[in-house]
Amino acid sequence: MYMFKYVLKRIGLMIMTFAIIMVMCFVLIKMLPIVVPAQVGMDARIQYMQLEARGYICNLVMDEKTNQVISFDYVPVMKQFWTYLVRIFKDGDFGIGVTLAQYRNQPVWDIFLEKLPPTILINVYSTIIGVPIGLGLGIFAALKKNKWQDQVINVVVILLISLPSMVLGLVIQYVFCFQLKWFPLTMQSGYDYFSWGMFRSMLPAVFSLCLGSIAGYTRFTRAELSEVLTGEYMLLARTKGLTRGQATIRHALRNSMVPIFPSILSEFIAVLSGSLIIEAMFSIPGVGGLYLDSIVYQDYDFFMLLSGFYTLVGLAAGIVVDISYGFIDPRIRMGAK
Repeated sequence: MYMFKYVLKRIGLMIMTFAIIMVMCFVLIKMLPIVVPAQVGMDARIQYMQLEARGYICNLVMDEKTNQVISFDYVPVMKQFWTYLVRIFKDGDFGIGVTLAQYRNQPVWDIFLEKLPPTILINVYSTIIGVPIGLGLGIFAALKKNKWQDQVINVVVILLISLPSMVLGLVIQYVFCFQLKWFPLTMQSGYDYFSWGMFRSMLPAVFSLCLGSIAGYTRFTRAELSEVLTGEYMLLARTKGLTRGQATIRHALRNSMVPIFPSILSEFIAVLSGSLIIEAMFSIPGVGGLYLDSIVYQDYDFFMLLSGFYTLVGLAAGIVVDISYGFIDPRIRMGAK
C-alpha cells in the first residue's frame, strides 16, 4: 500500500514537472526572433505563411516581388501554447516541419518514429556491452584490491572517465575506422537495422558511448563491493564455513547491487543524452541530430516533440530508479513513515 501511494505521488509530480519544463521550453524558444534560413529549395514566403497558418504569427505582410518580409505580429505566447495543446490532444497533430528543408511539410511525429530506432539501438547496444564488462572489471578489481591488477584497472578507468565521449569517438574513428579499417567511418544507410552490416557500422558509435559507461560501472562496483567485503557479516559468513567465493556471491554481490543496479538505469539516461553529439559524428540517422537541427533552425514543432521525449525519458527513469530500490532490497519501503 505504501509503495502504491508512493508511485502515484511520484507520477503526479512527474506530470507536473513535465508540464512546467514543456511550458518553459515553449516560452523560451518563442522569445527568440523568427529567422527563416535561406536554403536551396526553400521559399521564405511559403515558410512565413506556414508559420502564420500554425498560429505562431499573424498579420503577415510581404513584398510580392522580392518575397521579403515587410511586417508581421507575434501571437501571444500562451495563446500559441493553447493552440499547440489543442492540436495535440484533439487532432493528434504534433506539427509539421517548417524551417528544416528536408522535412518541410512532413508530419513531425512520423519523422520522429522513423529516426527513433537508430538512437534506441546504439544506446541499448552500449548498455548490453558496457554493463557486464563494467561489473566484471569492478568485481575483479575489488577482489584484487591494492594489487597490480587493481592498479592497472584504476589507471584505465581514470583515463576513460577523463576523456569525453566525443574525444573517444575521434580516437576510434582514426584508429579502428581509418587506420585499421575494421569498421566503416559512418553508419550504413537503410532500414535493415538487425543485419550484420548495419550492426558492424553501428559499433564505432556504440564503443564511443559505452567506454565511459564501462569506466563508471567499474569504479562504482569496485567501491561498493570493497566496502561490503570488509563488513563484519562477511567475516561471520567465512567463520561459518563459506569459502571466499561463496561468501562473495551469496552475500557481498547481492548487498552491493542495491546502489549499483539503479546507477545502471541512470547511466543509460546519461548515455542517451550524450548520444546527441556521437550521432552527428558517426552520421547516425537518429533523433539526436534532428534535435540539434531543430534548435539551430528554430523548427518549433520538432523542438517541442524532441524536448518532450528527452524530458519524459529522464523523469520516467527517475521513478524507475527509486522504485527499483524497493524491489532489490526488501528492507526499503518507499513511502513508509
